[in-house]
Amino acid sequence: MYKVTRPTLLLDKKKAIQNIERMAKKAKASGVNYRPHFKTHFSKEIGEWYREYGVISITVSSIDMAVYFAGQGWNDITIAFPINVLQIEVLKHLSKQVKLGLVVESIEAIEVINTSISDSVDVYIKVDTGYRRTGVWHKKVDDINEMIQSVADHHVPKGLLAHFGHTYRENQKDRIISIFKTEVGLLNALRDQLGGSLLISVGDTPSASIMKSFEHIDEIRPGNLVFYDVMQAQIGSCRYEDIAVCLAAPVVAVYPDRSEVVVHGGAVHLSKESLLDSEGKAYYGVVVLLGEKGWSAPLDDCSVISLSQEHGKITMSSKEFEKVKIGSILGILPVHSCLTANLMKEYTTLRGERISTLHQ
Repeated sequence: MYKVTRPTLLLDKKKAIQNIERMAKKAKASGVNYRPHFKTHFSKEIGEWYREYGVISITVSSIDMAVYFAGQGWNDITIAFPINVLQIEVLKHLSKQVKLGLVVESIEAIEVINTSISDSVDVYIKVDTGYRRTGVWHKKVDDINEMIQSVADHHVPKGLLAHFGHTYRENQKDRIISIFKTEVGLLNALRDQLGGSLLISVGDTPSASIMKSFEHIDEIRPGNLVFYDVMQAQIGSCRYEDIAVCLAAPVVAVYPDRSEVVVHGGAVHLSKESLLDSEGKAYYGVVVLLGEKGWSAPLDDCSVISLSQEHGKITMSSKEFEKVKIGSILGILPVHSCLTANLMKEYTTLRGERISTLHQ
């Protein structure tokens, strides 16, 4: 195990690769394209791990991320975020380098693409089937058809793209399966009304992880599953032993009278994403012990109960508290690994190898 002296995001490479391989095999068995979302890790080195399992097309969440991965040799990139028309000049340049997929939800955005980008791009209509974040409501068939016709004048109307983000609010597998099947049904009904030629692309880690196979879709775009996290474990998408990242945090203060410790590991490291325990109290990560080969299962009755900028306050069982002293290193499994990775900006493998990201 790498020696830790400051807050460090540890990465278990073996677990991450197992997570990638599992999903790649499931997608292949179902005959769907696996276009993983790279917004979770945003790292050129981790991106290379996917190539070993036949991945040739990727998803990103920003134009800057698309530029970064285009520079790493990825030449089939979908930006699964409504286009920022203020960056159209960057998109124009990017469209000359790669097979570029853009997501739209308005005629206005399509007009900007049509008038500004001369090289052919794939355009996906963002469809809202129930999440109610972004996208054209699936029942607005005439509006969607008008958008497709406008795209076809200059570019390729590639598909219907959706994100079933409401699966993240569930923790019952049957409910997640029901959401997936219902939303896929709505997308297929819409495609039939539009003529049946568009592909269907969906992306969320809970349903991608829980579904045993994928029918009636063409593409999956899960991202978080490369690392997973406490949220996904609570949802039922993974086991705790599948979580591939852990924040190593030095203990800086101990309080025997209340069985609490403070670590150097706060909101600037973990984010303030939280979950509720059985008593309705918020927690910001679960505590594990670090060892030579990684980390333990979550410790009973030990969790991060509050965060400030640099401080993390942890409550511990009396049994575990007795083992901790100032200078100890505790591990924290993050509630949301995407945000933790974004804040930490780099990874350190269990062997001490540093892995860079877009932000370095």
